[in-house]
Amino acid sequence: MKIIEVKDYTEMSQKAAEYIIEKVCQNPKINLGLATGGTPVGTYKNLIEDHEKNGTSYQNVTTFNLDEYIGLSGENKNSYRYFMDEKLFNHIDINKNNTNIPRGDCKDIEEECLRYESLLANYGGIDLQILGIGSNGHIGFNEPGTTFTSQTHVIKLAPSTINANARFFKSIEEVPTKAITMGISTIMKSKEILLLVSGENKKEAIGKLLTGKVSESFPASVLKNHPCVTIIADKAAISGLKSHCQ
Repeated sequence: MKIIEVKDYTEMSQKAAEYIIEKVCQNPKINLGLATGGTPVGTYKNLIEDHEKNGTSYQNVTTFNLDEYIGLSGENKNSYRYFMDEKLFNHIDINKNNTNIPRGDCKDIEEECLRYESLLANYGGIDLQILGIGSNGHIGFNEPGTTFTSQTHVIKLAPSTINANARFFKSIEEVPTKAITMGISTIMKSKEILLLVSGENKKEAIGKLLTGKVSESFPASVLKNHPCVTIIADKAAISGLKSHCQ
């Protein structure tokens, strides 16, 4: 693992965007794995600003999102399809047909999992996967106990995850309790992984990643087994832990 320590969330977002932009310029047909939630919002904002100022093109880029809530259509403001459109896709020149997100409102959820996994394989997998880390160590929506061999699947969200995501909903009762997520083995097939970590509330999680054992009880620990992981973390999250980088 390579760790890049930055001052704060703003600098983390800038560095992450620069990293992604460089990869897109090197390979205009790159397959990007994207994440949702609060952590990557600043990164996406920087990608938009760069596109408008410098003309970085995404016309030939293909994207695959990690997950989607079960039961929400893409028109629902709390869906991850809506999130990605609002936070990124609507503001760059990407072909929407090349933006892939699991369909949370499909009739056959298990079939959708198989379809998404097959789609990823047909495109040759992810070149660069963007990840965040949950306070309980989840990556994507792979909660503690998820097997490292898992492919795209249905997951029951942990109470801590539901509570963390409640800020995006009017009430905690509205937060979906299940989601479709790329599996851990699916994520690990990515050629490269970029993990973004910000805030003191993530310090315990990143500390456990860097100093703990590899265990399915802490899903992010599997990243230690990946040959190409870069972590961009701010001081609030990583202070005092950098020396533990492996």
